[in-house]
Amino acid sequence: MTEKKKAGAFDIRVVIALLIAIYGVVLTILGIIADPKEVDKAAGININLWGGLAMLVFAAIFTLWARLRPIVVPVEKVDETSE
Repeated sequence: MTEKKKAGAFDIRVVIALLIAIYGVVLTILGIIADPKEVDKAAGININLWGGLAMLVFAAIFTLWARLRPIVVPVEKVDETSE
């Protein structure tokens, strides 16, 4: 008999989203505490802040994708009554 089970936390999309979210949080924090002189070097655009926010949005979309369309893994169930 074959059962179906969701991959859950072992889904590679969740791992990728977690890594991107960690980098996104770090960049967002660096963007918030950025020195105005450094921001002026980039034509007045706070690249760390915007890059970090974009990474957080990407991680959220990736996680949402993994939750809405989970990977289904077939699991073989051993029938112990036949022994």
